[in-house]
Amino acid sequence: MKENIQGIGMTSLRTRSRLVERLREEGIRDARVLEAIARVPRHLFVDEALAHRAYEDTALPIGFGQTISQPYVVALMTQALLANNPRRVLEVGTGSGYQTAVLARLVPEVYSVERVDPLLKQARRHLRGRGHRNVHFRLADGSGGWPEHAPYDGILVTAAPAAVPPALIDQLAPGGRMIIPVGGSRGQDLLVVERDESGVKSERIEKVVFVPLVAGQT
Repeated sequence: MKENIQGIGMTSLRTRSRLVERLREEGIRDARVLEAIARVPRHLFVDEALAHRAYEDTALPIGFGQTISQPYVVALMTQALLANNPRRVLEVGTGSGYQTAVLARLVPEVYSVERVDPLLKQARRHLRGRGHRNVHFRLADGSGGWPEHAPYDGILVTAAPAAVPPALIDQLAPGGRMIIPVGGSRGQDLLVVERDESGVKSERIEKVVFVPLVAGQT
Protein backbone atom coordinates (compact mmCIF):
# COMPACT_ATOMS: atom_id res chain seq x y z
CA MET A 1 0.00 0.00 0.00
CA LYS A 2 1.32 3.44 -0.93
CA GLU A 3 2.33 5.69 1.96
CA ASN A 4 0.27 8.86 2.34
CA ILE A 5 3.06 11.44 2.30
CA GLN A 6 0.73 14.42 2.03
CA GLY A 7 -1.42 13.30 4.96
CA ILE A 8 -5.03 14.05 5.76
CA GLY A 9 -6.75 15.64 8.76
CA MET A 10 -4.33 15.77 11.67
CA THR A 11 -1.44 14.69 9.39
CA SER A 12 -2.16 17.19 6.59
CA LEU A 13 0.18 19.78 5.13
CA ARG A 14 -1.87 22.45 6.88
CA THR A 15 -1.26 20.77 10.24
CA ARG A 16 2.43 20.54 9.42
CA SER A 17 2.48 24.25 8.60
CA ARG A 18 0.98 25.07 11.99
CA LEU A 19 3.81 23.12 13.64
CA VAL A 20 6.36 25.15 11.67
CA GLU A 21 4.71 28.39 12.82
CA ARG A 22 4.92 27.23 16.45
CA LEU A 23 8.61 26.43 16.01
CA ARG A 24 9.21 29.87 14.54
CA GLU A 25 7.43 31.46 17.51
CA GLU A 26 9.64 29.40 19.86
CA GLY A 27 12.80 30.83 18.36
CA ILE A 28 13.76 28.59 15.44
CA ARG A 29 15.01 31.09 12.86
CA ASP A 30 16.95 29.04 10.30
CA ALA A 31 14.73 28.95 7.21
CA ARG A 32 16.47 25.79 5.98
CA VAL A 33 15.48 23.93 9.15
CA LEU A 34 11.88 25.15 9.06
CA GLU A 35 11.58 24.11 5.42
CA ALA A 36 12.94 20.64 6.18
CA ILE A 37 10.51 20.20 9.10
CA ALA A 38 7.68 21.26 6.78
CA ARG A 39 8.75 18.78 4.11
CA VAL A 40 9.44 15.66 6.18
CA PRO A 41 6.20 13.73 6.94
CA ARG A 42 6.63 12.94 10.65
CA HIS A 43 3.46 10.83 10.69
CA LEU A 44 5.25 8.19 8.60
CA PHE A 45 7.91 7.74 11.29
CA VAL A 46 5.52 6.84 14.13
CA ASP A 47 3.13 3.98 14.71
CA GLU A 48 -0.11 4.36 12.74
CA ALA A 49 -2.05 4.53 16.01
CA LEU A 50 -0.10 7.68 16.94
CA ALA A 51 -0.16 9.34 13.51
CA HIS A 52 -2.87 11.80 14.60
CA ARG A 53 -0.39 13.14 17.21
CA ALA A 54 2.60 13.34 14.87
CA TYR A 55 2.51 17.14 14.56
CA GLU A 56 2.11 17.85 18.23
CA ASP A 57 5.28 19.37 19.64
CA THR A 58 6.00 16.38 21.84
CA ALA A 59 8.14 13.24 21.92
CA LEU A 60 6.34 9.97 21.10
CA PRO A 61 7.23 6.32 21.78
CA ILE A 62 8.58 4.21 18.91
CA GLY A 63 9.18 0.95 20.80
CA PHE A 64 12.29 -0.69 22.29
CA GLY A 65 12.36 1.97 25.03
CA GLN A 66 13.07 4.69 22.45
CA THR A 67 11.23 7.84 21.36
CA ILE A 68 10.94 10.11 18.35
CA SER A 69 12.18 13.46 19.61
CA GLN A 70 10.02 16.52 20.15
CA PRO A 71 9.98 18.58 16.91
CA TYR A 72 11.27 21.68 18.72
CA VAL A 73 14.30 19.73 19.96
CA VAL A 74 14.91 18.28 16.48
CA ALA A 75 14.77 21.79 15.02
CA LEU A 76 16.94 23.31 17.76
CA MET A 77 19.64 20.64 17.45
CA THR A 78 19.63 20.84 13.66
CA GLN A 79 19.82 24.63 13.70
CA ALA A 80 22.80 24.50 16.07
CA LEU A 81 24.51 21.85 13.94
CA LEU A 82 24.14 23.88 10.73
CA ALA A 83 25.92 26.93 12.15
CA ASN A 84 29.20 25.84 10.56
CA ASN A 85 27.58 24.45 7.36
CA PRO A 86 28.76 20.84 7.81
CA ARG A 87 29.13 18.57 4.81
CA ARG A 88 29.77 15.25 6.56
CA VAL A 89 27.63 14.52 9.64
CA LEU A 90 27.61 11.61 12.06
CA GLU A 91 24.26 10.92 13.72
CA VAL A 92 24.39 8.76 16.85
CA GLY A 93 20.99 7.15 17.38
CA THR A 94 19.01 6.66 14.17
CA GLY A 95 15.86 5.76 16.10
CA SER A 96 12.75 6.26 13.95
CA GLY A 97 14.79 7.91 11.19
CA TYR A 98 12.89 11.23 11.45
CA GLN A 99 15.90 13.30 12.55
CA THR A 100 17.92 11.44 9.92
CA ALA A 101 15.45 12.46 7.21
CA VAL A 102 15.66 16.10 8.30
CA LEU A 103 19.46 15.97 8.15
CA ALA A 104 19.40 14.23 4.77
CA ARG A 105 17.66 17.26 3.27
CA LEU A 106 20.26 19.65 4.65
CA VAL A 107 23.75 18.11 4.43
CA PRO A 108 25.48 16.19 1.63
CA GLU A 109 26.48 13.08 3.62
CA VAL A 110 24.93 11.56 6.76
CA TYR A 111 26.42 8.58 8.61
CA SER A 112 23.87 7.20 11.07
CA VAL A 113 24.56 4.65 13.81
CA GLU A 114 21.85 2.71 15.69
CA ARG A 115 22.15 -0.11 18.24
CA VAL A 116 18.60 -1.57 17.87
CA ASP A 117 18.45 -3.67 14.71
CA PRO A 118 14.65 -3.52 14.07
CA LEU A 119 14.68 0.29 14.37
CA LEU A 120 17.64 0.55 12.01
CA LYS A 121 15.96 -1.65 9.39
CA GLN A 122 12.71 0.31 9.60
CA ALA A 123 14.49 3.68 9.35
CA ARG A 124 16.52 2.49 6.38
CA ARG A 125 13.34 1.35 4.63
CA HIS A 126 11.62 4.70 5.24
CA LEU A 127 14.56 6.76 4.00
CA ARG A 128 15.32 4.60 0.98
CA GLY A 129 11.62 4.72 0.11
CA ARG A 130 11.77 8.51 0.13
CA GLY A 131 14.78 8.55 -2.18
CA HIS A 132 17.48 9.58 0.30
CA ARG A 133 20.70 8.12 -1.08
CA ASN A 134 23.07 10.30 0.94
CA VAL A 135 22.49 8.41 4.22
CA HIS A 136 24.72 5.52 5.31
CA PHE A 137 23.60 3.21 8.13
CA ARG A 138 25.48 1.10 10.62
CA LEU A 139 24.32 -1.24 13.38
CA ALA A 140 26.67 -0.53 16.28
CA ASP A 141 27.16 0.93 19.74
CA GLY A 142 26.82 4.63 19.04
CA SER A 143 29.23 5.73 21.76
CA GLY A 144 32.04 4.46 19.54
CA GLY A 145 30.89 6.54 16.58
CA TRP A 146 31.91 5.39 13.09
CA PRO A 147 35.68 5.88 12.94
CA GLU A 148 36.11 4.51 9.42
CA HIS A 149 34.49 7.64 7.96
CA ALA A 150 35.89 10.20 10.42
CA PRO A 151 36.57 13.03 10.78
CA TYR A 152 33.11 14.62 10.77
CA ASP A 153 32.52 18.35 10.71
CA GLY A 154 29.23 17.76 12.49
CA ILE A 155 28.07 15.16 15.04
CA LEU A 156 24.51 15.00 16.36
CA VAL A 157 23.71 12.67 19.26
CA THR A 158 20.08 11.75 20.01
CA ALA A 159 20.55 9.93 23.33
CA ALA A 160 22.21 11.12 26.51
CA PRO A 161 25.49 9.80 27.92
CA ALA A 162 26.65 10.75 31.40
CA ALA A 163 29.64 12.46 29.79
CA VAL A 164 30.72 13.21 26.23
CA PRO A 165 32.23 9.97 24.82
CA PRO A 166 35.96 10.45 24.06
CA ALA A 167 35.59 8.49 20.80
CA LEU A 168 33.16 11.10 19.48
CA ILE A 169 35.51 13.95 20.37
CA ASP A 170 38.30 12.11 18.55
CA GLN A 171 36.10 11.83 15.43
CA LEU A 172 35.15 15.53 15.41
CA ALA A 173 37.11 17.49 12.80
CA PRO A 174 38.94 20.71 13.73
CA GLY A 175 36.40 23.50 13.33
CA GLY A 176 33.56 21.01 13.72
CA ARG A 177 30.76 20.98 16.25
CA MET A 178 28.89 18.29 18.13
CA ILE A 179 25.35 18.69 19.46
CA ILE A 180 24.82 16.30 22.37
CA PRO A 181 22.61 15.94 25.47
CA VAL A 182 24.66 15.08 28.55
CA GLY A 183 23.39 14.07 31.98
CA GLY A 184 21.28 11.61 33.96
CA SER A 185 17.69 10.41 34.03
CA ARG A 186 16.34 13.56 35.69
CA GLY A 187 17.31 15.72 32.75
CA GLN A 188 20.29 16.75 30.72
CA ASP A 189 22.06 19.77 29.31
CA LEU A 190 22.07 20.09 25.54
CA LEU A 191 25.64 21.03 24.68
CA VAL A 192 27.39 22.47 21.67
CA VAL A 193 30.89 20.98 21.72
CA GLU A 194 33.44 22.62 19.42
CA ARG A 195 36.95 21.56 18.57
CA ASP A 196 39.71 23.85 17.33
CA GLU A 197 43.49 24.11 17.42
CA SER A 198 43.44 25.16 21.09
CA GLY A 199 41.32 22.21 22.23
CA VAL A 200 37.67 21.42 22.99
CA LYS A 201 35.10 23.75 24.46
CA SER A 202 31.40 23.34 25.22
CA GLU A 203 28.38 25.58 25.75
CA ARG A 204 24.96 24.72 27.18
CA ILE A 205 22.03 25.82 25.02
CA GLU A 206 18.98 24.14 26.60
CA LYS A 207 17.69 21.82 29.29
CA VAL A 208 16.38 18.61 27.68
CA VAL A 209 15.22 15.09 28.46
CA PHE A 210 16.50 12.23 26.29
CA VAL A 211 16.64 8.48 26.67
CA PRO A 212 20.08 7.31 27.87
CA LEU A 213 22.86 6.40 25.46
CA VAL A 214 23.20 2.66 26.05
CA ALA A 215 26.20 0.52 25.16
CA GLY A 216 25.99 -2.62 23.04
CA GLN A 217 23.59 -3.82 20.32
CA THR A 218 20.15 -5.48 20.35
